[in-house]
Amino acid sequence: MASLYFIRHGQASFGAANYDQLSALGQRQADITGQFLAQVGVQFDAAYAGTLSRQQETGERILASQATACELQIDGRFNEVNNDEQVKALLPGLCAGNEALAEIASRDSKSSRDYQKIIDAVFNAWVSPDCEVANIVPWATYRDGVRAAMKDIMLEVGGGKSTAVFTSGGTIATVVGLVLHVSADGFYQFYEPVMNCSITRFFYSGARISLSNFNDVAHLQLLGAQLDESLVTYR
Repeated sequence: MASLYFIRHGQASFGAANYDQLSALGQRQADITGQFLAQVGVQFDAAYAGTLSRQQETGERILASQATACELQIDGRFNEVNNDEQVKALLPGLCAGNEALAEIASRDSKSSRDYQKIIDAVFNAWVSPDCEVANIVPWATYRDGVRAAMKDIMLEVGGGKSTAVFTSGGTIATVVGLVLHVSADGFYQFYEPVMNCSITRFFYSGARISLSNFNDVAHLQLLGAQLDESLVTYR
């Protein structure tokens, strides 16, 4: 039996000019996660990340704690869903029929909670079979790319191995939804709760794959308590 560990990046720089970089806390989360995995004897035979800086730095920091570090391979199919593109294309139409959403979108300074409400509405509109907005990557294209990337790893790495994929919440939600065979409107339930540096593990044998655990941050909770640090974040 082989394992796939999908690990969300550490806390990024929400509200900063460049979101795509780890905050100081995000760096700490990645370092602690790497130390934990090494201590419990998880040795990766292969490792992948998307092209985003926050994904790659998380991977590099975690792999630095491995007894034998493997090369971090880059695959853009593990990038996060393009929230900015989707908000720009879909939000105006959604606001036209939803006064509460329009009021949130009109605020000059959006909180993390407000932003999550916008992403909730936009993501669910994007994955809907009725979404026909042009000039954005279709949900089916993104979903099928993630599915193909996962299958490629299973084929290339082979049985009895452990592989890390350093990615983002939307990607993890997509993989979980695919493995559990949920309908399009079921994917968001796995997107919203994904925490920084959480570990989602799958077992696979040949082409068969199953979910072992989802969104696990027990390592951050335990080591945070031991070190008197607050390490668990959603954004």
